[in-house]
Amino acid sequence: MNLVDTIMSGRVGTNDLAGVAIGSSLWMPIFTGINGILLAVTPIVAQLMGSNKREKIASSVTQALYLSVFLAGIIVLAGTFLLEPVLTIMNLNPSVHYISFHYLIGLSIGVVPLFASSVLRNFFDAQGFTRITMVITVLAVPFNVVLNYGFIFGKLGLPALGGIGAGYATAITYWIIFLLSVWMTFKVEVVRHYQLFVKWFTPSWRAWKEQLAIGVPIGLSIFFESSIFAVVTLLIGMMFSTITVAAHQVAFSFTSLIFMIPLSISMALTIVVGYSVGGKDYKSAKQYSHLGVWSGIGILAVGAVFLYIFRESIAYLYTDDPVVVQLAAQFFIIAIVYQISDAAQSGLQGVLRGYKDVQVPFITAFISYWLIGIPSGYSLAAFTELGPFGFWIGITLGLTCAAIGFLVRLRIILKRLERKEVVMD
Repeated sequence: MNLVDTIMSGRVGTNDLAGVAIGSSLWMPIFTGINGILLAVTPIVAQLMGSNKREKIASSVTQALYLSVFLAGIIVLAGTFLLEPVLTIMNLNPSVHYISFHYLIGLSIGVVPLFASSVLRNFFDAQGFTRITMVITVLAVPFNVVLNYGFIFGKLGLPALGGIGAGYATAITYWIIFLLSVWMTFKVEVVRHYQLFVKWFTPSWRAWKEQLAIGVPIGLSIFFESSIFAVVTLLIGMMFSTITVAAHQVAFSFTSLIFMIPLSISMALTIVVGYSVGGKDYKSAKQYSHLGVWSGIGILAVGAVFLYIFRESIAYLYTDDPVVVQLAAQFFIIAIVYQISDAAQSGLQGVLRGYKDVQVPFITAFISYWLIGIPSGYSLAAFTELGPFGFWIGITLGLTCAAIGFLVRLRIILKRLERKEVVMD
């Protein structure tokens, strides 16, 4: 959906593309951070299944739904007071400022259903029913395309809002995804017996505390990672031209699309590793870890070749501006390097979440992304001739350090388990 927003907005004009880029950059760290907190549902449900305690699953998922609505309310309330001041501080082009602000206003309509549907997706996925999520998404994406077409270009009797329309279209799509997810809990026999939305539980702070204890470190880890891309976009917007912002968004949008493959593998790793650990099958957990991490790296390595060959053609999908295309093509070359590190760190984080190991990865993510990635990127961009490309080199350094840190942590965990098994024998 982000890809559709970006491509269609770019067809309206460079300011619309830049406005959506700034708006998305403010939204994505918040979305991924909160979504990371709710991701705690996955290892919790997976381990309950592995330990044959399925009767507790419905309660855990219901408590997560309550938590998702509460967190969504906080985000909307914070945005009401902070959005305009933040955009003002950035000193953007007036048109870009206006488009960014109203793009996010439109998007806010879908915040509550977005987070609630994330809980349901994690509930489906943790049990291995990932096909349910796939069906919901496949059904929802065409709605998003049609709504974007209507709201952005003023078709189908809808107002022509330009890049702003992408926000409203995506918000409506979030509602569609949520309603489809709820419908699946009644329609699909394998999950119907949990009686979600039929049998309700009293909100429990104890349950929230358990989910937050696992989810907050996950959310912060994801936030630190996604925020480096957001901060880079914002800094490029403050330091360089609108053309540069647009080119950066083109490269970031497409590489984010490719990254969905190793990210999906990472989510699958959390499920299968969590299930294996819950059943005390540590050998299978280790085998899944190796297979998943190397698969993600291998797939992105192949994708890197594709990206290098077709980098200009890909950029032309977003815009007809040759200056933006040439600049985006140069960003793509650097992106080829960082994507390999991104695939590695993503897979390793998925494995660690399966072990419910989240505290140390959180610290590792903070150091790698915010103490190494951002400072080094800013220094290269501000004080060398690399300019905006320096930021992307900084991102690469941060992701590489994170991957190394997660690998070291995983090895420590595996050695502990090996010693534990020896003692038990």
